[in-house]
Amino acid sequence: MLTRRAALMGAAGIAASPLIVKVAQGEEIMDTSMAPPVDLSTLKRIKHKLVAPPFVHAHDQVGPAEPRIVEFEMKIVEKEMQIADDAYLQAMTFNGSVPGPLMVVHEGDYVELTLFNSADNTMQHNIDFHAATGALGGGSLTLVNPGEKTKLRFKATRPGTFVYHCAPGGPMIPWHVVSGMSGAIMVLPRKGLSDHNGEPVTYDRVYYIGENDFYVPKDENGDYMRFDDVGDSYADTLEVMNGLIPSHVVFNGKVGALTGDGALKANQGERVLLVHSQANRDSRPHLIGGHGDLVWELGKFNNPPDRDLETWFIRGGSAGAALYEFLQPGVYAYVNHNLIEAVNLGATAHVLVEGEWNNDLMEQLVAPTEYDVAFEGKTALP
Repeated sequence: MLTRRAALMGAAGIAASPLIVKVAQGEEIMDTSMAPPVDLSTLKRIKHKLVAPPFVHAHDQVGPAEPRIVEFEMKIVEKEMQIADDAYLQAMTFNGSVPGPLMVVHEGDYVELTLFNSADNTMQHNIDFHAATGALGGGSLTLVNPGEKTKLRFKATRPGTFVYHCAPGGPMIPWHVVSGMSGAIMVLPRKGLSDHNGEPVTYDRVYYIGENDFYVPKDENGDYMRFDDVGDSYADTLEVMNGLIPSHVVFNGKVGALTGDGALKANQGERVLLVHSQANRDSRPHLIGGHGDLVWELGKFNNPPDRDLETWFIRGGSAGAALYEFLQPGVYAYVNHNLIEAVNLGATAHVLVEGEWNNDLMEQLVAPTEYDVAFEGKTALP
C-alpha cells in the first residue's frame, strides 16, 4: 500500500524516492554540469537576512555602479496557521510566513539563494522566480526533498516587482500556491526608481502586502475542517479549490493581519511604497482616503508609472507597486476593491498615519444633527 506522501507525489508525477530523478512541472531536472562556468570572483558579495512581511530587509534604493552577488537563505516550513477566528490552514510556507519574504536586489545583480526543505516536512518543494530566465524560473533546478537543501543563482536582468512561488509539478502546483507558498522579489534599477518624467524618486518606507486566496473545506455541520498535517488536507482542499470559490481572501496570511496591532504605520508627509502580489487570482488594490501617486501596475520599472490612480489592477501571478505621499493623518484602509472579498472574506489592511489635520484638504462644515423633516419641501432636496 502506498503511503500518503508517496500517493501525493505520484499524483504530481514526482518520485517518492530521493534516488529517482526528480521532475518539476512535468520536466526532468536539467543537467547544467557541462555548461561553461561563469567567473564572478571579482564581484562583491553581500548577504541579507530576510524578514517577515509586511516588513522588508534593509537595502539601498540606489545601487552601486557594479553588480553584486546578493545572498539569501530561506527555509521551507509546513505548519498549521490560524487564518481566521474559526479557520485553520495546513500551510506550506517560505520562511514560515505567508506570504514569503520580499527580496530586494538591483538590476544586474546575481541572486544567490540557498533553499532548505525542513526535515520535518512531508512534501517536496521548489521555487519558481518570475524574475529569472530559464529552467522554469529555477523550478527545474531547485526541487528538494525533506531534509535537503539546494543553492540557485540567477541574474536579475529586468527591473521590477515579480512573484516567486512553489511549482513542484502537476496538481501540486496550485495546491502549494494556495496553501501559502508565494512571495515576491523587487529588482530596483541601479539608479533607483524614476517618476513619469524620468526624475529620481525615493520612498521613506516600503511595505510588502501579499494577497492569498485560501480554500478551507467545511464539514457536514458547516464548520471549517481542521487537519492533522498537510497531506491529510489535500483531498478535501482540492475539492474546494476546483470550485474556484475561495473561503478566505486575505492580506499577509490571516484575516486582520494588517489591522489593529498589525496595522501599517506612517507619518504625514512620508512617501510609502506598497508592493502588492497575488500569485493566483486577480486583485484590485484601492487606498481609501488616498491615491496611487505613482503606480507601476504591471510592476515593471522600465515602464513609466501611471499617476493619480484610484484603483489599480494586480493580475494573478504578478506583483505591482504603488507610491503615495500621505497628506492627512488618520486611518486609511487599503483594500481589494472587490468589496465582498475585502469586507466579507478578509482582504483589508489599515495604515495609521500620524500628523496634523489639514482643513484645506477636507473639513467637516456641519456635524451630524437632526433636522426637521417638515422643511424638506422648502429645500432643494428631492
